[in-house]
Amino acid sequence: MLEAAVILVAGFWAGMINVVVGSGTLVTFPTLLLFGYPPLTANVSNNIGLVFGGLSGSWGYRREAAENKQLLVRLLPISLLGGLTGAMLLLVLPASAFGTIVPVLILLGLLMVAAGPALQRRAARVSARSSSPRAPRGRAVALAVGTAVLGMYGGYFGAAQGILLMGLMSVVTVHNLQQVTGIKNVLVTAVNAVAAGVFLLAAGEAINWTVIALIAVGSTLGGFAGARFGRRLSPTAMRTLILVIGVAALARMAFAG
Repeated sequence: MLEAAVILVAGFWAGMINVVVGSGTLVTFPTLLLFGYPPLTANVSNNIGLVFGGLSGSWGYRREAAENKQLLVRLLPISLLGGLTGAMLLLVLPASAFGTIVPVLILLGLLMVAAGPALQRRAARVSARSSSPRAPRGRAVALAVGTAVLGMYGGYFGAAQGILLMGLMSVVTVHNLQQVTGIKNVLVTAVNAVAAGVFLLAAGEAINWTVIALIAVGSTLGGFAGARFGRRLSPTAMRTLILVIGVAALARMAFAG
């Protein structure tokens, strides 16, 4: 009962963090390892369970997502293909393959989030002075490539995928953080869902349905709570929260290592 309660609470916390920022996997994944679940079982079961939190969080941010429907239509297929590739890689490559670069990626994402406002202002000034379409096209290409890479990473492991996406979009788009959050929630949920489908078909022996149920219930409730909480934050407060949680995730990983 204690184990179930802890996993349920971890799922709630992860669901709430994922909606507002990302990196909820860094809560649930270590929790499952702490209770003795094998890494593959923990990764696969956690991924499937968190899909439900992504759905509730995406619903909570449905207005922001609808405002950027055209961008989502362009990015969703890229995320899905990346997620499919990453999930298939998880089945054939050692889990440590990306583990060594996760802290570097998280740090990069945090730097992009922190520098986002200044870079967006600079990009807006450049666009205003120039009629050339090269800069917007270059940013569009960077966004597409980055989304594909992060989709693959998300399908493989997924820790802090949300932070990285928010960092990427803070640099190469002119959307505010609430809009970026709505876009990020849909893309991350899509990646997790396609990866979950691969795991259900090809890694049935690594699935623990009890863990999935606990994380699904917890993350669904956390997703609704996170959407209500996140939408009330000012851009400065939200950016600060992203940086605090990201640094805490880095510290946790360094301590675990």
